[in-house]
Amino acid sequence: MQTDPKLAALRRGLLEPLVLAAVESQQRYAAEILAALQEAGFPAQEGALYPLLSKLRRDGLVQHEWRESLSGPPRKYFSLTDAGRDQLAAFREHWNELTRMINAIGR
Repeated sequence: MQTDPKLAALRRGLLEPLVLAAVESQQRYAAEILAALQEAGFPAQEGALYPLLSKLRRDGLVQHEWRESLSGPPRKYFSLTDAGRDQLAAFREHWNELTRMINAIGR
C-alpha cells in the first residue's frame, strides 16, 4: 500500500514529539520507546529512532543514563530534561491549536 507523501512527511514530523512523550513519565531504553510507539499505532522503525535519540540528546531535550541489564549489555535509559518538557508542552499547545483550526474550518 502506497502512503501519501504528504502524510508521510507529517508522520516524520511527529516522530520527535512522540518520542518525547514516550519518555515523559518514565525512563525507557530505545527498544521500549519503539514498542510504545508501535503499540500506539505509530509505524516507527529503529533506523529513524536511534539518530533521533542522538539528536534529542545533543539538543538537550533528553538525557540518558546507563543501567545494567539482566539479559545482556548495559542499556541507555532516556528521560526528558526540563527543556524537553518545555518542548513537549509547546508541541501539545500547537497541536491543540491546529486541531481547533481544522475542526473550526470543517464545520
